[in-house]
Amino acid sequence: MRLPNAAHTSRPWRIHELTPDFRLEDVWLLATPGGPDELPRLMSQIASGNFPDGAPLVVRALWEARRRIGALLRWDSQDTRVGFRVNSLRERLPSDLRAAPRGPDFAPFASVYQLENEWAAETANKTVHAVLHIGWVLEESGGYRGQVAILVKPNGPLGAAYMVAIKPFRHLIVYPALMRWIEQKWLTSA
Repeated sequence: MRLPNAAHTSRPWRIHELTPDFRLEDVWLLATPGGPDELPRLMSQIASGNFPDGAPLVVRALWEARRRIGALLRWDSQDTRVGFRVNSLRERLPSDLRAAPRGPDFAPFASVYQLENEWAAETANKTVHAVLHIGWVLEESGGYRGQVAILVKPNGPLGAAYMVAIKPFRHLIVYPALMRWIEQKWLTSA
């Protein structure tokens, strides 16, 4: 379920310190009920996944179309990635976060940091520098659940146009399927 931006911005996440020049694009609730120490399990499942395999055909088709367009236009070439076109957010880390565990990498994302209640990973290409932030949120009931936030820094007019063009596909097709995929993996591994 999509959440209002305040579900992310109102929390004291450490990611806020690192991304003042990024725009919050989306916040999603994950139906991943759990206990206080289960964020590493969620991170592991996300990092070891193979999305969009198993997703609906339309999602797989969109994913493949983006991959092919990106290859044709060289949007995803090595020289557009983190460490080449943009500096890693790891270079912005304060000393306490630099000493924290890094967390798992998973293509095309590189982990930035891992804490007991949040994890951030980044990716970049010719269109954007993006951050996937997973928070482990205490609910009023006393249980915990995951929350996904996507932060983006578009790369010039191309990146801004790209984000506008993919918005309906993200909101209506891709992100709902991704959230269901994460939730299903969570529930079947419990």
